[in-house]
Amino acid sequence: MNIMAISDHSLKAGFASRVYENNIDLIITCGDFSIFGLEQLREITNIPKIGVYGNHCTRGYMEELGIFNLHLKQFDFMGLRFGGFEGSVRYKSDPYAVMWTQEEADILAPQMPIVDIVVTHCPPRGINDASDLAHTGFNALRDYLITNSPKAWFHGHTYPSAENLVTSFNETRIIYTDPEIIIQI
Repeated sequence: MNIMAISDHSLKAGFASRVYENNIDLIITCGDFSIFGLEQLREITNIPKIGVYGNHCTRGYMEELGIFNLHLKQFDFMGLRFGGFEGSVRYKSDPYAVMWTQEEADILAPQMPIVDIVVTHCPPRGINDASDLAHTGFNALRDYLITNSPKAWFHGHTYPSAENLVTSFNETRIIYTDPEIIIQI
């Protein structure tokens, strides 16, 4: 399966063309987009689109663009189960931002179904995260990763350097998506 994963920026010009040129089977968004930044997804109606909201997202655009919201849900496709968790660690007081405290994530993350492929905005703690609160990973997602060992984990949000990029954890392939990546699963 060819997957195009995107996050944290507006889509580059010609996105739809690249999707079709690369025989993409599934589009994953890891969040931090506006509806305007994803406008090109409107053109793609014959390829499934799934994803989660990031901390800079305004909720509601996924439905309008035909994207299945994975937050705490499961999406089955080509024999694989996909699930997700939205947002980032709460680092500021903003009632509209998609953010959770570590304690809130501790309650929510166990509600995620056990899946083969996980899609999150913020990574698990200690995986491509940083020491500043805004880019710290979720403890609960690390617990999920250790307990369930999914085949792959897609995330955005952080900006790891090439020398600090984590690409695997135990048996799980870690896929950092910024701004666009094509992966075969």
